[in-house]
Amino acid sequence: GDTSFLQSIKSEFHLSVKVDGAPAIVWGTNPATGKFFVGTKSVFNKVKIKINESHAEIDQNHIGEVATILHTCFDWLPHTDGIFQGDFIGFGGSDEYTPNTITYQFDEVVQENIIIAPHTVYTADSDLRDAVASPMKFIITDTPYCKFVFPKAYIWSGSYTEPNTEFELPPVVDMIEKLMQTVEFVTDKDAAQIKKNINSAIRNGKGITPYDFMGNVDLCNLYGLMLVLKEELMYQCRNIGPRAFIGQDEISAEGYVMSSEFGTFKLVNRRSFSVANFTNGKYATV
Repeated sequence: GDTSFLQSIKSEFHLSVKVDGAPAIVWGTNPATGKFFVGTKSVFNKVKIKINESHAEIDQNHIGEVATILHTCFDWLPHTDGIFQGDFIGFGGSDEYTPNTITYQFDEVVQENIIIAPHTVYTADSDLRDAVASPMKFIITDTPYCKFVFPKAYIWSGSYTEPNTEFELPPVVDMIEKLMQTVEFVTDKDAAQIKKNINSAIRNGKGITPYDFMGNVDLCNLYGLMLVLKEELMYQCRNIGPRAFIGQDEISAEGYVMSSEFGTFKLVNRRSFSVANFTNGKYATV
């Protein structure tokens, strides 16, 4: 019964492009030591923390291609007082990269040593485990060694010079709001099982039925209406950035991220992206 997404699309929000890089790179100044570090999302682990403040620590905590990437990031990422997270796109020297599922084509060969797509900034007083994340709403300047990718997202209005500042809400919003007043929502345990059922159906290219929702027909219908709404909203989204492909098919982007006072929400075409991503085990363990 959470209405925060519907509230978000009616309010002021920040729109950004979701970039499909891998692995996730976290870097900045460790508030506990005052030293520069790099790592993956494991820097935020509650128990087995992997914060790398030296090449030796990278070798202790990581292996394989992830370790190679972190060594290079440790050498070339700019030192900063802040803490940032971004997706690793690749090493310089090409104009085409497939870091995970999506292939990106740049207008020219990248001359910098590494390419990162930053998207999140963190604040932490003394412990990274208590870090608070916020969407990045500013641009980090490229260095001679590191290229930062920030595709500009906007809402299409029919004019390239005057983008919309808000979505044009389709009639399906009214249908969703009415159905939400009567639908019977499920427990967290049942919701977890329903998510597994949906992922299985998407992975196998099957349609989603009330059976996947444990017989809850209204909840299944609500899910279908939300998919229609998401597709309507994504149709209005555009971005200026590297061209993106899944195989030979050009796409707009993996998806878009909306951030507002009501929360952060991802708009992703799961039928096109997730099916490809389910079969891609790259960087599954970092």
